[in-house]
Amino acid sequence: MIDVSNFSADTIKFRASVTLIEGDIGGEKMWQIVGEPEADAHTGNLSIASPIARQLIGKTKGDTVEVINPGGNRTYRIQKVEWN
Repeated sequence: MIDVSNFSADTIKFRASVTLIEGDIGGEKMWQIVGEPEADAHTGNLSIASPIARQLIGKTKGDTVEVINPGGNRTYRIQKVEWN
């Protein structure tokens, strides 16, 4: 078990819940970065090994990230970082 109470509220790490605003669309997405066994994009659990999570790790609220996916590039602005 990982104790998230000692994590910085500003920096995205494993187990962070992140709210993103998608570039031109402006749509909001919420993800929690989890381990591979817990990953399920339909429930908002994003694998730490996914392209989005790899780009988010170490970033902070207000940062913008570009994610290169097989389906095309997407740009997200980090709106909120939370620890559940």
